[in-house]
Amino acid sequence: MCGIVGAIAQQDVVNILLAGLKRLEYRGYDSAGLAIITSHGSQPLSLQRLRRVGKVKALEDAIAHNPIEGSIGIAHTRWATHGQPSEYNAHPHVSGFISIVHNGIIENYQSLRTQLIEKGYQFCSETDSEVIAHLIHDIILQTNCSLFEAVKKALPQLRGAYGIVIMDSRAPNRLVAARCGSPLVIGLGHGENFIASDQLALLPLTQQFIFLEDGDIAEIGCDTIDIVDKAGQRVQRTVLESNMQYDAGDKGGYQHYMEKEIFEQPIAIKNTLTGRIQNGSIHFDELGEYADTIFNQLEHIQIVACGTAYHAGLVARYWFESLAKIPCDVEIASEYRYRNPAKRSNSLFITLSQSGETADTLAALRLAKQIGYINTLAICNVAASTLVREADLVLLTKAGTEIGVASTKAFTTQLTVLLMLVAKVCQVKKRLATIEQSIVQALQILPNRIEQVLMFAHQIKKLAEQFADKHHALFLGRGDEYPIALEGALKLKETSYIHAEAYAAGELKHGPLALIDNQMPIIVVAPFNDLLAKLKSNIEEVKARNGQLYIFTTDAADFVSEANFEVMVLPPVETLTAAIYYTVPMQLLAYNVAVIKGTDVDRPRNLAKSVTVE
Repeated sequence: MCGIVGAIAQQDVVNILLAGLKRLEYRGYDSAGLAIITSHGSQPLSLQRLRRVGKVKALEDAIAHNPIEGSIGIAHTRWATHGQPSEYNAHPHVSGFISIVHNGIIENYQSLRTQLIEKGYQFCSETDSEVIAHLIHDIILQTNCSLFEAVKKALPQLRGAYGIVIMDSRAPNRLVAARCGSPLVIGLGHGENFIASDQLALLPLTQQFIFLEDGDIAEIGCDTIDIVDKAGQRVQRTVLESNMQYDAGDKGGYQHYMEKEIFEQPIAIKNTLTGRIQNGSIHFDELGEYADTIFNQLEHIQIVACGTAYHAGLVARYWFESLAKIPCDVEIASEYRYRNPAKRSNSLFITLSQSGETADTLAALRLAKQIGYINTLAICNVAASTLVREADLVLLTKAGTEIGVASTKAFTTQLTVLLMLVAKVCQVKKRLATIEQSIVQALQILPNRIEQVLMFAHQIKKLAEQFADKHHALFLGRGDEYPIALEGALKLKETSYIHAEAYAAGELKHGPLALIDNQMPIIVVAPFNDLLAKLKSNIEEVKARNGQLYIFTTDAADFVSEANFEVMVLPPVETLTAAIYYTVPMQLLAYNVAVIKGTDVDRPRNLAKSVTVE
């Protein structure tokens, strides 16, 4: 999603801004720009702005040809919402002496635009964001107030979500920032301060951060930070020390971040398990003693998530119901938040998110708190995220920074935490002790199992060559492998742009069989389990219609390759963790097909890493 970086210092900040934008490139974007307040000796202050379509490198090259410098500035990478990718739609937007960068969507921008045009303002872009610049400029002209006061007056007129940073070129000693739904974090320096939409942008400049809350307005100087909350009261927000490391500049010898992150999964899962398994039992000390009381009361679980995290929730539903005997519903956050949902008795609300900033998931969490679940639990990869701060209980995945837009290690660590949570519920509710023991044993050996399947990367790469000319694909699975088929289809479509769909294998005869011909590849997730016999019958239905089948399985399943029927025989895996295990070959297949097709693997077109707008 769009990225913001701002800086005020006693040195030139242009390179600081550019470096921050580069650290946000993983989020996805289509254009980049910056604005700097400059002064040359006795000459008056002036606002310099450069914008370019494409990568930050294009902006960097433009600055190399047209050098600018200054000690205060704002910068932005834009992911198009209102208006196509173009230089005139890129941020920052300017109105006279005011310049702004904005993440989010202003829902009433059309009416504001009409009012401002009637006042004589000319719009240079198609964006909703430009109305903010003109609105603040107009308020200052009408009331002769400070930038900070003008922002306070402007915000009540905006409807929607925003994270905004604003500069006034007549007052080059402060930045003003405001947050409503779209994250902003202040980085603290010595004689300099920074602001960004993601703390990764500010590493390694600082390890000290202030995370703005919804409704906050901040005035930032070199040595001062003043914040007022949504009630207009001056507040002191907690300064948090971060130990997060930014390693995105090092692919570790891999061609892409996605490839690197696929191969990091054994250590990511080990890190997620560390300290949580003691004497053969699950311990979530971070939840506190009260958590056991909640789990003991538990009669229902509601999981809400988006995208890949939603697929993790679907897998967890099978686990909670079959192992812990707890009814579980899973819903897409954007649907849940708008359908006036009914709450079940003694229900725990679980949200899943890699970033912890997904707009729809956050809105669903806030709705759940109003409805009154017995508690809310966030499973997230980013410790300082909004989701983590707002949930009652938190279980962190420990995947480390994930740069590739297509989630890999964040997904498998979410599944790891969810399976541990199932074991914990079984423990507290005194279900069969053998369930927890079996889960613990399977999880402890899982990193080794994934290391074994990663050794098949070359064979999967060879298989991927058969997809070079394909435009469509089907994925099939049964039981807890059906969501893995969904995830495999998502990975293939988002990285290679092949149209891919997934179905529960038993649904083939209810429509999807009409798609089968000798040009249609069908990828089947086929572990050796109780559903294998049923799955084999579904596979025969496809064979009878000349579909090109690719079976991912083990020796025990007893498949044999033949014409239009290729079997990828993988090492065995425990049934309890098979869903996590079979995710990895799906990731490798999607990655290698994307490489063969020459797409931008780490930053697929039109997509963003963190979806912070609806």
